Amino acid sequence: MHVKTKLNQLISFYRTPVTPESYFLSLEGIEGSGKSTQIKNLERSLIDKGYRVLNLREPGGTEFGEKLREAILKSSTPLHPLAECHLFLASRAQLLKEKILPFLLQPKSVVVLDRYIDSTLAYQGKARGLGMETVLELHQHDPLNLLPHRTYFLDISLETSHERQKIRGQDKDYFESEKNEFYNKLIDGYREVAQLFPQRILKIDASVSMEKVSQMMLQDLEKILS
Repeated sequence: MHVKTKLNQLISFYRTPVTPESYFLSLEGIEGSGKSTQIKNLERSLIDKGYRVLNLREPGGTEFGEKLREAILKSSTPLHPLAECHLFLASRAQLLKEKILPFLLQPKSVVVLDRYIDSTLAYQGKARGLGMETVLELHQHDPLNLLPHRTYFLDISLETSHERQKIRGQDKDYFESEKNEFYNKLIDGYREVAQLFPQRILKIDASVSMEKVSQMMLQDLEKILS
């Protein structure tokens, strides 16, 4: 079977939450893309519009997920790609059950999530070589087959990422310590994922000013909320 046909068949198992007046948003991008800044901007805008907002991160967001996050990001030993993938899935399933799904049942509520399935597709599926088909197959079952209403992919080059990380001056974690070859595959992976889900993922050139990126996101958000 043609790879693209198989991927499209797998995607058919996925769904978005049916939650009138409540929304699930996610942000994606490599290190330095500006996700943290844009999440704060989204939160302020949504609160001004009368929404309750829950900001979460992956892996993490629950006591269980935060322990997995620390185990992964502080690992001094390379993990097998399948081990990485299952750790992220375990954290994600618990986050959905414990935090995301209950919150979305409340009216006028928005979950804003820093990383979700698209990170796994790009990091483990593409950059680690596990295959996007494998990642999608592992996510077929409820609640992992839940997709956000909108995903903002903040797209930057590897050079921009390095420049911004240098300015931040923070110690590098498990993934940030990877070589350029890994990050080039990762960027390609994110761009391929954006093509797989063109209706859900809005790719934004995040090499421009943070203000410009925020403006583009908020303009799109108005359409989603209307």
